[in-house]
Amino acid sequence: MISNRRDFIKKATVGAVGVTLTSGLTSMSAQSYSRILGANEKIGCAVIGVRSRAKAHIIAIHQDLNAEILYNCDVDDTILEEHNVWCKKNIGYIPKVEKDFRKILEDKNVDAVFIATPEHWHAPMSILAMQAGKHVYVEKPCSHNPYENDLLVAAQKKYGKKVQMGNQQRSAPTSMQAIQDIKEGIIGNVYKGEAYYSNNRGSIGIGNKIEIPKTLDWDLWQGPAPRTSYKDNIHPYNWHWFRSWGTGEIHNNGTHEIDICRWALGVDLPESVTSFGGKYTYNDDWEFVDNQQVTYMFANDKFITWTGHSRGVMKPERGRGTTIYGSKGSIQLDRNFYRLFDLQGNLIKEELEKNTSATTNTRGIGGLDVYHVSNFFDAIRKDKSLNSDIQDASTSTMLCHLGNMAQDAGETLKIDSKTGKVLNNDKVMQLWKREYQEGWEPKL
Repeated sequence: MISNRRDFIKKATVGAVGVTLTSGLTSMSAQSYSRILGANEKIGCAVIGVRSRAKAHIIAIHQDLNAEILYNCDVDDTILEEHNVWCKKNIGYIPKVEKDFRKILEDKNVDAVFIATPEHWHAPMSILAMQAGKHVYVEKPCSHNPYENDLLVAAQKKYGKKVQMGNQQRSAPTSMQAIQDIKEGIIGNVYKGEAYYSNNRGSIGIGNKIEIPKTLDWDLWQGPAPRTSYKDNIHPYNWHWFRSWGTGEIHNNGTHEIDICRWALGVDLPESVTSFGGKYTYNDDWEFVDNQQVTYMFANDKFITWTGHSRGVMKPERGRGTTIYGSKGSIQLDRNFYRLFDLQGNLIKEELEKNTSATTNTRGIGGLDVYHVSNFFDAIRKDKSLNSDIQDASTSTMLCHLGNMAQDAGETLKIDSKTGKVLNNDKVMQLWKREYQEGWEPKL
């Protein structure tokens, strides 16, 4: 627990498209609600979806003496009650409570929203927030499907708000140093990035249809997703493994590592994507592969591999991370260190993060959240560059979408490296956009 904000800050600080979403939403003017913030003015924040990852957001927001959490928002009363107790203990006060995020967007005192909801809400909610004049910090992945990915970028260009994705390793001092060293040739010509994640998740079982808990607004929880009956193995976490709301492990965790590889190699969208894998463990409702190997080929013979072990497979040396290969050596990176090796595998140097971050639990609280949120606030107050602006972050998210699409296709996909669209395959392109609940589809 962080008991002293100032002590923590001291320790953690290092040197033309309109979008609408209907279904009874209040019409808002971004211009009428937006505020010009001075360099030292307090930023009013709302945190939406507060069960797990949001707690890392709140700890990070709380370190800024000129930021205040005005609202906690969740569709589940039980989660809100638990979170209120947690807030009182960890930040010393309980923000206002709201179940319907749309009411929060009407409050002109809210300058920025932090979104840690299920993934099917990330892009639609971000777009609505921008329309209401709010800056947005959205958890990865920033979209549920490629269509939303493009829409979100278009909305940011239209409304001009700051939008940061929560791939917090982009703000890690050791990773920044490694990328700078790579640019200066420390491992020669880089050609390969290995991204991997390993866990041993259990079975989610076969869900039973049960009565919707009285504490849960199931209709608002589903939002833009087509309506379905409530089952006992969906909420609050296992939605990750259902296609209607989640995007599988490649998005849930692979977004982080694939993004670091892409950053290190200096690449954007690939020319081809191949995926192998399957569901090899439990006979349950899990709808994605639970073990996957994806290869992305880029121009100039560069490539990235993603190895995802979700369930029941032996872990590599580390539970997650990346390895970058060059003609003169290699670099290992994760949230807590940077290690440089020569071609013989000898450790040349090691840089450790001053404040460690959790790597495989669901909250992931650590120093990198403070750096990443601080960068977001600096962008709002001082117009500084974001470490993971939505234009760049959406490219990493698109790679994950393409990995899922290649897996579903069962063949190598040829990609338009300017748009990310699959070439000469109309069947696969049907996966570009999801089906939306009537009246809830975001549109250009």
